[in-house]
Amino acid sequence: MRHLIILIISTFSIFSFAQNGGVEGQVFSKDGPLPFVKVYLKELSKGTVTDADGRFSFDQIPVGHYQLSTEVVGFEPYSLSINVIAGDTITVNLDLSDNDLELNTVVVTGTMRETMISNSPVKIEVLNKSFFKSNPVNSVIEALETVNGVQEQVNCGVCGTNDIHINGMEGPYTLVLIDGMPIVSGLSSVYGFNGIPTSLIDRVEIVKGPSSTLYGTEAVGGVVNIITKTPQKSELLNVETRYSSHNELKTELSISPKLGKRVFMSLSGDFYYNQYRMDFNDDGFTDIPLNQRLSVFNKWQINNKEGRKSFSLGIRYLNEDRFGGQLDWQPSDRGSDVVYGESILTERFELIGSYIFPVKNRNLKLDFSANRHFQDSYYGDVSYTALQDVLFANLIYEKKLTPRNYLVSGVSNKYQVYEDNTPSNTNEATYVPGIFAQNEFNWTENRVLLIGTRLDYHQRHGLIFSPRVSLKQTIKDYTNIRFNYGTGFRQVYLFTEDHAFVSGARDVVINGELNPERSHNVTLNLNHTYTFGGYGNLDLDLFYTYFSNKIVPDFDTDPNLIIYENLSGFGITRGVSFAVNHKFSIPLRIKLGTTFMDVFEQTENSVTGEVEREQQVFAPKFSGVFAVSYDLKKMGLKLNYTGKVMGRQRLPAFGEEFGKADYSNWFTLQNVQITKSFKQNLFECFVGVKNLFNYTQESPLIDPQNPFGDSFDTSYAYGPLQVRRFYLGLRFGINRKSN
Repeated sequence: MRHLIILIISTFSIFSFAQNGGVEGQVFSKDGPLPFVKVYLKELSKGTVTDADGRFSFDQIPVGHYQLSTEVVGFEPYSLSINVIAGDTITVNLDLSDNDLELNTVVVTGTMRETMISNSPVKIEVLNKSFFKSNPVNSVIEALETVNGVQEQVNCGVCGTNDIHINGMEGPYTLVLIDGMPIVSGLSSVYGFNGIPTSLIDRVEIVKGPSSTLYGTEAVGGVVNIITKTPQKSELLNVETRYSSHNELKTELSISPKLGKRVFMSLSGDFYYNQYRMDFNDDGFTDIPLNQRLSVFNKWQINNKEGRKSFSLGIRYLNEDRFGGQLDWQPSDRGSDVVYGESILTERFELIGSYIFPVKNRNLKLDFSANRHFQDSYYGDVSYTALQDVLFANLIYEKKLTPRNYLVSGVSNKYQVYEDNTPSNTNEATYVPGIFAQNEFNWTENRVLLIGTRLDYHQRHGLIFSPRVSLKQTIKDYTNIRFNYGTGFRQVYLFTEDHAFVSGARDVVINGELNPERSHNVTLNLNHTYTFGGYGNLDLDLFYTYFSNKIVPDFDTDPNLIIYENLSGFGITRGVSFAVNHKFSIPLRIKLGTTFMDVFEQTENSVTGEVEREQQVFAPKFSGVFAVSYDLKKMGLKLNYTGKVMGRQRLPAFGEEFGKADYSNWFTLQNVQITKSFKQNLFECFVGVKNLFNYTQESPLIDPQNPFGDSFDTSYAYGPLQVRRFYLGLRFGINRKSN
């Protein structure tokens, strides 16, 4: 009897199983298998999540017709009709498309290891190749001015030196990396940033707020990491050239031949030429500097037997001849005390490399860089010649300690040599070794805690301790809160970061020995992704930085002096920013961003005892950016409309006789471009307008009629200096697959 019951039960089970079926498959993106994707059968309210290889499966599904759907942040929703057959398992592959919100983009800057933006405990903004195509620029720094909370600041109205301000903090507070290496610093931060060609850029990753634990104590305001193209994934041939109504010519060329099964190489060149002496503000000086710039970049990649990168090496050479000054200046007037001109000759070499040791799990890596920057310049009759050599290396070890703990640790070494011919005849060498460790702890499925620390040793200032704490909390599937705290330590190199001592008649006065600046920074970010009238995401940021020992150039005490000293009180940078990125169901996309901030220094008057508060110059309380794109794919047309709005800024004070306002006016800078694609996007033609409404500030110069006089100054630049211009360009590319 017992055996009969078992037989009946077994027969019934087999019969029941025969009435069911199964579904299995794998989910892919353009970059390969996609993990952590929700896959579900809506009719059965049944779902699962893909594993690390993007695989999923359903068992015991009743026979019938179903909709197999996916849901994951950063990708378009996907739905596939399937028929489940009795006793059979259906195998399907699902290819998901990027939804243009960039949340699925793999980044490295926030944590020094590859992770998707949506999973990173540190907020990261990404500028991809389409960003640079929508508003072509002559240098990276021009492109960054349309990023929310980022401001391009022109520091000299004659030679056009500029830097970027992040959330109100000046250029030297931002660390600029190329492929994770601190290439742009010190002397090169004055002109070297302008020489980075957009042709070699795959993407730009921006971290606002302190990142000192991983990248050194000078990453106070934020990090800009320029990721160059990978030779293996680059187009076989890419050419872009454009010409403007101001006779500006910009040409970029790159070629990436495959040299073997494991060896790849890319070679790119960037040439910019502008010799049009325009003077629309009638001050007798060129409105923008003349420029002749050549940049060549060569990158190599060697893969291991499994086809994964094991070694990469990039070499870049930059040569630039820049001039700004009186219209009748000629090269023979270089160094003249009769005809004023600022002539800067720059030559620069860079080497950037990475080697992954052939150990188990590929978790030991050496990143290294070297650069030499030589500047031979004349500011009127003042000669400034300087040389800077920088060697840097990071030995990085990664280890998954437990299923929830991921450790990144390493040793860094930085050696810098600097010498110049200034009155102080600076000639110094500094060596800064450091160690760092960072643990990323997945506390729960919805909570990630990142704790890091760094210890550097400086020859003059001893041990420097830099802690960091980041927390990411997922409230719902598409709502995240990120908190970040960190400290900063920055030694100021006046003659490399601020060349005001040679451009203009002001003398530089340094009161006492300048101690390093120290800072504490807190940022809070709320990010929400939604599907309403299309889809999009919202960002809300709060930021606060407290500075002690802040070094602020004093332009106000004496119009003939620039006084540098450590602030006896403290400095504050605080504010809030909001951004929305929305893509409608029609081919329309809109990005909007606004930033409200308050940047000031507070001291106590040593005589009266009263507390004095002073707004920082060139730090607008309000700024906004926008970008609109409309894509008519059937016609091969795309419209891009970009711009920014700047509120009032406090400006350097000069004598009443020069009639310069203490605050700037509001202004807007807007650009339009139309792009036409041909032959499956292999060929593009584009035409556009820069500075659509033709706004320019008045002359940025003080007393330009007497450039060798005691009152001449070039630091009154706060807005656009170049009037409206039109441009026409062509792009041509050949992919490897089409070859």
